[in-house]
Formats: sequence, C-alpha cells, structure tokens
Amino acid sequence: MFSNAFSSPSKATWVVQGAGLIWLLASFLILNFYGLDRMVSLADATVFSLVFLGAVFVLERIFSFYIPKGGNNWLLLILPVLLSLVGAYLHKLLLSLVFGEDQVYRDFLNDHFFLRWAILALAEVLVALLAIVISKLEQQEESRKREIQMNELSREVELAQLRQQLQPHFLFNSLNSISALIISQPQRAREMVLQLAEFLRGTIRKDLKNWVDLSGELEYLKMYLDIERVRFGHRLQVEFVISEEAKSLTLPQLLIQPLLENAIKHGLYGTTGEVRIELKAEKSQNYLMLQLSNSFDPETPAPKGMGFGLSSVERRLYLLFGRNDLLTKEKKEGLFQVALKIPLQK
Repeated sequence: MFSNAFSSPSKATWVVQGAGLIWLLASFLILNFYGLDRMVSLADATVFSLVFLGAVFVLERIFSFYIPKGGNNWLLLILPVLLSLVGAYLHKLLLSLVFGEDQVYRDFLNDHFFLRWAILALAEVLVALLAIVISKLEQQEESRKREIQMNELSREVELAQLRQQLQPHFLFNSLNSISALIISQPQRAREMVLQLAEFLRGTIRKDLKNWVDLSGELEYLKMYLDIERVRFGHRLQVEFVISEEAKSLTLPQLLIQPLLENAIKHGLYGTTGEVRIELKAEKSQNYLMLQLSNSFDPETPAPKGMGFGLSSVERRLYLLFGRNDLLTKEKKEGLFQVALKIPLQK
C-alpha cells in the first residue's frame, strides 16, 4: 500500500528528505543563475521545496486510504496535477506578498508561473508512480514472506505427523511381538515390555527437527535392537561398522530406526534362519554416508505393511533438504541395501 511506501523510516523518510534537499538546492541554483538576489532565491527555493514536500504528504494521506484501480487509474494523473496547480498558486501568492515591492521579482513570478506548475506537476506524478512501484514491491515481498512462512509451517506439521505415524508403527509391531511371547515365554514378554517402555520414554522426548550426533543415535538403536532380540534371539545378528570420524557427526534424530526396522522385517519375518544386518557409517566430503544392508530370502513374500519406513525417511529427507537423491535402495543376490547421504551441518 502507499502508506507502506511512504511510512517506512528506512525507505521513504530518507528518500523524501533527500528529495526535498535536492529540490531546494536545485531551485536555488537555477534562480540564482537567472540573476535573482541570493536571499530572494533562497526564500523562493525554500517555499517551492515546502510546497513540493507538502504535496507529497497530501498524496501519501490520500493514497493511504484509497488506491486507484482499473478505470480509476486516471486519478494518479489528475490528483498530482491539481495539487501542483494549488501549490504553484500558493507559492506565487505568498512570495508576492513578501516581496511585493520588488516589481522585477513579481514579474518573474508571473512569467514563470506555468513553468513552475509544469515542473511541480511532473515531479508529483513521478512521486505517485514511484509510490506505486514501491508499494507493489513491498506487497510482493510480503507475499513471498507469507509463502515462506506457510511452507515452513506446512513442513513442520508434516514432520510432526510423520513422528506420530512412526511411533505407533513401531509400537504396534512391538506389541505384536509381545503378544506372541505372552503364552510361550511370559518372562521374555515381561522383559520386552520393560525395554519398550524405556525406549519410548526416550523417543517421546525427541524432536524430529533437532539433530543429534551419530554416537547418541546409535545408543537408541541398540535399545531398539534389545527389544527385537527378546523375540528373535540369536537369529538377529547386527553389526555396526562406524568410523571414528563419523561418530561425532550429526544427523536428524530417529532417522535410522525406521530403516533398521524395515531391515528386520525384510530379513526375519517369515523365515526361521539367522539374518545378518550391517550398518556402516563414514564421512565422505560434505556428507555423512550411511549404508544399511540385510540378507533376505527372495522366495519369501514381503511382510504386510512393507515400505512405510523407507517412504517416511525419504519424505523426511525431502522436507529437511528439499532433495530426492539422498536415499537409494538396491536388491542383489539375496542382499537388500539402503544408502543414505546426510549433508553435514555448517
């Protein structure tokens, strides 16, 4: 809006003050060039500058309440022209009264009245057009900021929804495991309930938007694996191959656990043999490189619900980094591999 264009101290105030000073100096030099006395020239230029600044103020007041649109755009021309006519007349009237005895100066005012009006009108039309440009730019900037805020809010909401989905997803799987153990191995079922409570107590405090070092994330993965080992026992073999440099690098919290859960489902569900899962981590240039691999039986049908962990991690990576190339997956010769590239935080 025009009020924004004129009222912003960082933009309009300095612009108007600078324009008024330039107008005053230019008017004084031109009048002095025409041979008028310096004091007369200074008085004339001062009044002319005040008329110009007054017109700017009036235009700001008018357009702060009403912005011409469509067929009313002619007001952007008519209003400055009318204001400049009034200003030029007031300038002539006031200075004629002050220097009434100076006939040469009075003749000068009369002879140059229409020239002054034209100059003042042109300047005020330019001011109105400049106000439109500034107003449009500020509206575009405000619209861009609102769009960024809306996108950020939408991203945070989706991250929160992913968190709400991940926790019940893991919880339901764990409860199914506990249910399978209650009759056959009640002591192990009780142990799993205690471990599950401890794990959930820690994850509830976590925020998917925050980052944690890899060594801290591995501690939670080990708690999760302790829960799964209650059911699968020696069949679940997990090895961490972590470089010393990678341990201190950071990544989004709870990013690996859905992939590890997916690897367990790929390898152990529906089979009776031992399955080996390997997690590798190292630094490569500006990335934390993670690779999770597990053996699986190609002849065994995929468990129901397969793919949520992978899709949730892919979506989180896109929301955090705006990229779709940070997660890759591959099946070959009875081995399922998932590779992650986590850009390092500066």
